[in-house]
Amino acid sequence: MSSHTSSHTLPDLPYDYGDLEPVISAEIMRLHHTKHHQGYVQKLIESLEKYADAEKRGALSEMVALQQSIRFNAGGHINHTLFWKSLCPPSRSQGQPGGKLAECLARDFGSFEKFQREFQAKTVAIQGSGWSWLGWSTQKERLEIACLPNQDPLSTVHLLPLFGVDVWEHAYYLQYQNLRPKYVEAIWSILDWVEIAKRWEEAT
Repeated sequence: MSSHTSSHTLPDLPYDYGDLEPVISAEIMRLHHTKHHQGYVQKLIESLEKYADAEKRGALSEMVALQQSIRFNAGGHINHTLFWKSLCPPSRSQGQPGGKLAECLARDFGSFEKFQREFQAKTVAIQGSGWSWLGWSTQKERLEIACLPNQDPLSTVHLLPLFGVDVWEHAYYLQYQNLRPKYVEAIWSILDWVEIAKRWEEAT
């Protein structure tokens, strides 16, 4: 086993595949986790091994050619790992944050409801595949919404991720078909605001 194989593995979910129903079906969760996320991990390992080999040989053109694959698959692994941790069964979801995170959302967006409306509108409007994020800007010391294409992680725009919503069709199409707004609206009821608040406290 290579060092790349041992350091990058598919994480276990903190709940069972069916625990997010009725918001996300067990079938979608199983496919999303074991096929899509596992695919990003495997391709990342392969790309890193090829990159290490090219680096040993001083093959600069090969190293440059591999960077897009590394960015895409590493981003897929990073984004999905955080996505799973940001969700919880509907019975455990708090509905909205409390404490200092709630105060910060109200400060930066006017109210939680205004943040929710803005986040939802921007998420629904993403063209093609991508992610919508709530992130923390250490430079501006404020919360920001950012929408990124494909699997680009939030670090590419210098924000620390608090939670993201996957709007690749594989995340919802089997259940919601072309009704992305319905999926985005439903996902609020399975966000784990305790986990998200912990992430924000660590970031600040």
